[in-house]
Amino acid sequence: MFDFTPAEWEAVFLSLKVGLWGTLASLPVGFLLAYVLARLEFPLKSLVHGIVYLPLVLPPVVTGFFLLLLFGTRGPIGQFLQNVFGITIAFKWTGAALAAAIMGLPLMVRAMRLSIVAVDRRLETAARTLGAGWWRVLFTITLPLALPGIIAGAVLSFAKSFGEFGATITFVSNIPGETRTLPIAIYSLLQSSGGEDAALRLAGLSVVVSLVAVLGAEFMERRIVAKST
Repeated sequence: MFDFTPAEWEAVFLSLKVGLWGTLASLPVGFLLAYVLARLEFPLKSLVHGIVYLPLVLPPVVTGFFLLLLFGTRGPIGQFLQNVFGITIAFKWTGAALAAAIMGLPLMVRAMRLSIVAVDRRLETAARTLGAGWWRVLFTITLPLALPGIIAGAVLSFAKSFGEFGATITFVSNIPGETRTLPIAIYSLLQSSGGEDAALRLAGLSVVVSLVAVLGAEFMERRIVAKST
């Protein structure tokens, strides 16, 4: 039952790699967006907020289709990367990481934004009145106090990336050893005769990883609430 084949382990490790790189790549962007939405007021804030959360409400296939239009070999960004840097993202594991990063970004931004909002702004103001610059306030006050939410956002983003299917298969297809992540492997097994047992093994592993991630994020969010009260 739990005797994973080399092909199944390959899908698991590929999902871990895609989830890890997708999360790491989106961390700076996620924190910047979370900080802007939590601390700044500007005319198009609601629109930016809506765009950030758009991947949560759009069908994943639509997100993958837009990625294919932009980053495909004939897309404007894809052609630029290929012609200038010789980089191809579509139908590569890096494309799967990009799709996973975009799908996990809204969850990351939400957790980070809540943690930044929970930081007492009077502490930041007091530090500035004592001569601390913006960067010093950020790294000595805001980041340390918001760290539980940052970790929670990263964990949730990783869990989403680990289980991403729709945008990934639309953007990078189903290539064994290259883009066949764990959810795509489960889909492939369900399409083949006698693949139910293997699909059940992978599905069980996916449930365990996702549950651990959600519980970890919940623990971090409780710490945020406890610190803010």
